[in-house]
Amino acid sequence: MIQKLSVWLSETTDPYTNLATEEYLTFHALPGECILFLWQNAHTVVIGRNQNCWKECRVSELEADGGHLVRRLSGGGAVYHDLGNLNFTFCMKKEEANVVRQMMVILRAVASFGLDARMTGRNDAVVCGRKFSGNAFFDSKGCYYHHGTLLVDVDLPSMTRFLNPSQAKLASRGVDSVRSRVVNLFAFCPDLTVEAMKQAMIRALSEVYDLPAEPFDEHRFNAAEISSLRERFDSWEWKYGQKIPFTNRIGVRFDWGEAELAMKVNRGMIEEALFSTDAMEVRWFENIGEQLIGCRYDAGAICDSLTNVLNGRGVPESVQRELCEGIHRNM
Repeated sequence: MIQKLSVWLSETTDPYTNLATEEYLTFHALPGECILFLWQNAHTVVIGRNQNCWKECRVSELEADGGHLVRRLSGGGAVYHDLGNLNFTFCMKKEEANVVRQMMVILRAVASFGLDARMTGRNDAVVCGRKFSGNAFFDSKGCYYHHGTLLVDVDLPSMTRFLNPSQAKLASRGVDSVRSRVVNLFAFCPDLTVEAMKQAMIRALSEVYDLPAEPFDEHRFNAAEISSLRERFDSWEWKYGQKIPFTNRIGVRFDWGEAELAMKVNRGMIEEALFSTDAMEVRWFENIGEQLIGCRYDAGAICDSLTNVLNGRGVPESVQRELCEGIHRNM
């Protein structure tokens, strides 16, 4: 039974620190305690634990634009975060979780702005049939969290740009996202701000649980442990090295011919690669796919490997540049 409500408001927009803090709070919630963690990420795509990041978003384009890719602990689909989005997490012991009650906090907070918000069967929340909040769940060793998004005034063009992968020939065993029609709450309530939504969530938490909501005692944090967790979330192995085998074919047409690069990837590393082209200069690209075996599935790493080989074969810099630009556009 929940007997204590604690609230922690993140002061950072660094996604790796926020996910580290979320995990820490989850495993340090006391029996009978519900911790509400409110946080924001700047320019970030967050994918589910078992998703293929390259199938879910334009990874290279996101990172070239200064964005971040994050893999969370929970399942579910890919989401885009910016400072127009407020994220929430309910942390508690598994036996004390109550999804309906937790969702009621969200619905009541939104209702305080005069909006008729409702739950749907997929643990989402909608206004006028359009989703403003997606939710996901995690539990381990008796600890639990329920987290999600609240779209207040998110840059929807950026969401569309980064969440839609450009390649059409990628086959993966990972879990795919289910795209839904989304809407900003700002569209219904132009005066709504993220800060106002934070305060509404805190008030609703207290009302639903009929308990006072108190600030989480920051002395309970272990900075070294959170730093270690952050390092893991930011690691290449965690973000890209998951055991989700997939294949991808990138096809691009140039003035000098058509080129296609087919790759088999596992744990983020290229296991097999075949480069085919109808270019007249046969020697330029002969057996070039073999040079990519063991390379990270990353546009920059692939282009570096190709450039090293093509330089040695006297391939014009203009051809190398066009080839690499084509790879970056399609990964």
